[in-house]
Amino acid sequence: MKDVVAKRAEFRDLHRQGCFVLPNPWDAGSARLLQNLGFKALASTSSGYAWSTGRPDYGVTRDDVLEHLAHLCAATDLPVNADFQEGFADTPDGVAANVTKAIATGVAGLSVEDRKLGGGGLYDFDYAVARIRAVRAAIEKAGVDVILVARTEGLLSNSFPVETAIERLVAFADAGADCLYAPGITGKDNIAAMVRAVAPKPLNVLVTGPGLTLGELADLGVRRVSIGGALSRVAWGAMLKVAEEIKRGSFDGLANAASGKTLNGLFAEFGKV
Repeated sequence: MKDVVAKRAEFRDLHRQGCFVLPNPWDAGSARLLQNLGFKALASTSSGYAWSTGRPDYGVTRDDVLEHLAHLCAATDLPVNADFQEGFADTPDGVAANVTKAIATGVAGLSVEDRKLGGGGLYDFDYAVARIRAVRAAIEKAGVDVILVARTEGLLSNSFPVETAIERLVAFADAGADCLYAPGITGKDNIAAMVRAVAPKPLNVLVTGPGLTLGELADLGVRRVSIGGALSRVAWGAMLKVAEEIKRGSFDGLANAASGKTLNGLFAEFGKV
C-alpha cells in the first residue's frame, strides 16, 4: 500500500493541470473496483455511504463517517477526498476540530459545505467564510498536504442565483480553500464564468446524468469532475428493479448481473494490498 504522504502528493499534482474524474465509491469493494478500472483518485459520498447503512443522507454521525473514511483510505492505493458534509459542527472551532480528526483517517482532501448543521438553510456569508478560514488553519496546524474543498449548496436548494454562488466561492478561495465546488451548476456559460471567477484555483463540477462530456468540461476549464451518489443510485436502482421482478415470480433480471467469476477476478487483483 502507498503511504499517506505519497497519496496526498499525487492528489495535489492532479489539481495542477488537466481535468480528471473523481468517482464516488460507498464501501471498500466499490473503491477497489474503481481503482482496478484505472481511475486516479476517489471521493466518498455521504448519500451512498448513508444508504449502505440503511439510513438517509445526513443521517449518519461524525464518528460513523470517520470510521468509514478510514476504511476507504485503507482499502485503496488511490487518494481519497472526503465528503465531510457541513463538518458535523456549527462553530468554526468545532468544524476545525472535526476536520483535524478527518485528516487522521488518511484522506488526501476534504470538502466542507455552507449548509447549516441539522439543515434549515445555509450559513450567512461571513459565518460561512469564517468556517472555511478555521478549517484552513486546522490543516496548516496539522502540517499536512490536504486539499481543502469549499462548497456552497445554494444552487441545490435554489436559495440563490449563480452570481451569489460565485461570490461565495471567491470568498472561500480568499479564505484558503484549494478547490471550489458549487453542486448544481449547469450550462456552459455558467460553468465557464465560475471557472474564471475562482481561477487560478481549480473548480469541481458535479455530474449526475447525461449532458456535457468530460472533454467539454475540460475545454471550459473545469479541473475535476465528481458524480456524488450517482453510482450508488445506479447500483440500488438495479437491485430494486430485479428484486421487484423476483417478487412477481421472474428471475430473468438476474441474467444481466456481472458473473461471480468476473467479480472474483477483479477483487483477486487486490490480494497483495
